[in-house]
Amino acid sequence: VIVLGTPAEEDGGGKIDLIEAGAFKNLDVVFMAHPSQENAAYLPDVAEHDMTVKYYGKASHAAAYPWEGLNALDAAVLAYNNLSVLRQQMKPTWRVHGIIKNGGVKPNIIPSYSELIYYFRAPSMKELPVLTKKAEDCFRAAALATGCTVEIKGGAHDYYNVLPNKSLWKAYIENGKKLGIEFISEDAMLNGTSGSTDFGNVTFVVPGIHPYFYIGTDALNHTEQYTEAAGSQEAQSYTLLTAKALAMTALDIIFKPELLERIKEDFKLKLQEEGFSNTVE
Repeated sequence: VIVLGTPAEEDGGGKIDLIEAGAFKNLDVVFMAHPSQENAAYLPDVAEHDMTVKYYGKASHAAAYPWEGLNALDAAVLAYNNLSVLRQQMKPTWRVHGIIKNGGVKPNIIPSYSELIYYFRAPSMKELPVLTKKAEDCFRAAALATGCTVEIKGGAHDYYNVLPNKSLWKAYIENGKKLGIEFISEDAMLNGTSGSTDFGNVTFVVPGIHPYFYIGTDALNHTEQYTEAAGSQEAQSYTLLTAKALAMTALDIIFKPELLERIKEDFKLKLQEEGFSNTVE
């Protein structure tokens, strides 16, 4: 049994660095749990790719001779609007969100530089490149329209979607129910919404489970209210119950070889559906 710290989930993908360093070799199953508003053995965390887009134009006095300039802010605004128009043809399961990080210095100087940061999400690694290609076309079109040059840079790591493992989550639910945990239905699980996590990459190299657990509040994650609730005494009892359910599931896997075989079979089938093969033995 290995307890493995995995920092930098929110920015950079620490677990992906650990995969590349061999930290998940020779492991049979990996467990992690994440606080939420409900108890779910699985939620469809989606694949994610981020981009930094930089436009380079030409500065000029905005009143005296604007025709001498190439407006990088215009390029950023057009890119933003291009993506907003693209939303009409996006699948309902796709997500696109971004910011204009740099848009100029002073109103009377035509901006020679602008920068955007965008996140793109899709249900699977198969769909993600389709979405990002459309987005890149939007960024390049804005450069063409304004005469600016554009630099598009992807993030260091893509976050993969979390692969479901039915045999594993069923074992976890059985143990959780013994402790009094009430889970949402399987239909609600499979059709729920979630974010993205570098644990998804882990589930492509070793079978894994990433359940969500209730901590005594209906506040939404990544808000001040949730931060406060996570530090409360009540939240600790829910966390301990989840840890016990995971420990009981680990014992089942250790003492029931047939369960581990089913988990591994589920893992192989899901990898095949995604067009991947196991890369860690």
